[in-house]
Amino acid sequence: MAKSPPAADTCRLYLITPPNLDGDALGKFVDALTEALDAGDVACLQIRIKNPDDTPAPDAYIRRVAEALVPVAQSRDVAVIMNDRPDLALELGCDGVHVGQQDAAYKQARATVGPDAIVGVTCHDSRHLAMAAAEAGADYVAFGAFYPTTTKSPKSSASPELLRWWSEVMEVPCVAIGGITPENSAPLIDAGADFLAVSAGVWAHPDGPGAAIAKFTAAIAAARPAD
Repeated sequence: MAKSPPAADTCRLYLITPPNLDGDALGKFVDALTEALDAGDVACLQIRIKNPDDTPAPDAYIRRVAEALVPVAQSRDVAVIMNDRPDLALELGCDGVHVGQQDAAYKQARATVGPDAIVGVTCHDSRHLAMAAAEAGADYVAFGAFYPTTTKSPKSSASPELLRWWSEVMEVPCVAIGGITPENSAPLIDAGADFLAVSAGVWAHPDGPGAAIAKFTAAIAAARPAD
């Protein structure tokens, strides 16, 4: 994910790992990730690992996952973003960190990962939080949830108009998140989303992750064709 805003006619995919990659699941996911990244354009991969009750996972578990996934993504020029943990992002060679409103503050995250790393901030459905994050120096803001999702319990519900407003008044890129599929992505792309954050929409796709990426790519091209 470039630190400068993407061109106005682009929208790219921002993949998020399943929250549980323990045991044999990690090896299978490496194969799924490889298939997805080789199937089309992906900007970045967020490593988001949680316990089954959505509490923070042990550091050793996160390290094991990152050590398996970071080389796969970075060898394909896909940026790796660590969720919640600026310290582990720095330690494990990630390209940046994503922080929520209850996680490390932006300034703390930036101080940890340094000036050249990517720092993104969850802003739910709040214009105020997004403006504050952008003014502080965030490289992107994330809005959502736009659709129902089983990946995590959303704290807010957002509408495409929020993306439209943001893209008209701000240059900092915005990420749309929450229940996004190839079939429902068009309104978000049309509204100005720079990135679509997707988890189950790719990993749980009935035709496999490669087919899901191909369908997202087609949806992006149809909704916002290149000049």
